[in-house]
Amino acid sequence: MFIDQFIPKSYSQRIERGKVQHRAPSNIALVKYWGKKEEQIPENPSISFTLSESYTDTTVEFAPRTDFTTSFQIDFFFDEEPKGNFLPKIETFFTRIRNYMPFLRDYYFIVRTRNSFPHSSGIASSASGMAALAVCLMKIEKLFCPEMSEVYFYEKTSFLARLGSGSACRSVTGSVVIWGEHRDVPDSSDLYGVPMGEIHEVFDQYQDTILLIDKGQKPVSSSAGHKLMYDHPYAQARFVQARRNISLLKDILKSGDLSAFGQLVESEALSLHAMMLTSNPYYILMRPNTLAAIEQLWYYRMSTQVPVCFTLDAGANIHVLYPKAYKDEVRTYLEEHIKEYCQDGDLIYDQVYSE
Repeated sequence: MFIDQFIPKSYSQRIERGKVQHRAPSNIALVKYWGKKEEQIPENPSISFTLSESYTDTTVEFAPRTDFTTSFQIDFFFDEEPKGNFLPKIETFFTRIRNYMPFLRDYYFIVRTRNSFPHSSGIASSASGMAALAVCLMKIEKLFCPEMSEVYFYEKTSFLARLGSGSACRSVTGSVVIWGEHRDVPDSSDLYGVPMGEIHEVFDQYQDTILLIDKGQKPVSSSAGHKLMYDHPYAQARFVQARRNISLLKDILKSGDLSAFGQLVESEALSLHAMMLTSNPYYILMRPNTLAAIEQLWYYRMSTQVPVCFTLDAGANIHVLYPKAYKDEVRTYLEEHIKEYCQDGDLIYDQVYSE
């Protein structure tokens, strides 16, 4: 099988102990994936912008194992505080990838991590968190196998990150990334994320301002939402729509057509929430201020012709997207007219990662 290439036959070096670190960015999907098969395989492809200022810093220390009473020996710290309640997710991740990284059974790991953004902020911490951890583990494996190629390193890293959190595979490398096999995108794969090809210069350092409408815990997790797609009456139509939008967005990203970009991205965001509204059980993650802010953005775009648009993840918070050339005037408008819809008046200024 293709995935067998990620199972190491042997290591050429032996390292007793060490320390690695990595900073991984979060990402925001433009074409959404909603619904997945076994082994974290998406039902439809997705495309995302990789963010610049929203990231996770992770450090992993490793030494010979001293306790063999559990499957793995791991200590986890978040913001320098021990977080035992995070351990089950890390252990599940290690269990999923242990055949691809056999050294996990032999070492004691201390994982320290922190985010540049607050929890429940509309930024995918699982994406940046699992991507950062996956890169750290691959850096350790590269110590054991220094002849590893760069292409193999990033493909395997993205492959592993996907097994921790699906969207994490889009946070390993690239500013615009596709995850999921699609006939119009050569080399695209269900197994890992792939940087998109030619992108118009207007999307360089594209701005993303995150409106923190609601900082509270979501009533329905994304994992639970994905599962509701199994018997969803509109699931197949949604998968067809997403695949069609991938083809359209590929051309838009190449041409730089900002009007078409805004229409497609907003339609994708609303389609995602429409699936939640029509699932069984149904639920609503948008809040009244989400809709109020969207209407204000539409009014601003219509009255000024500034090419601003929005997208949403599975939550209430809004990502406002616009070209860098309009940075000052859009930020002024957001501060004067949109900030009032945010909880505690909080928003986060970010932009697309530039390699």
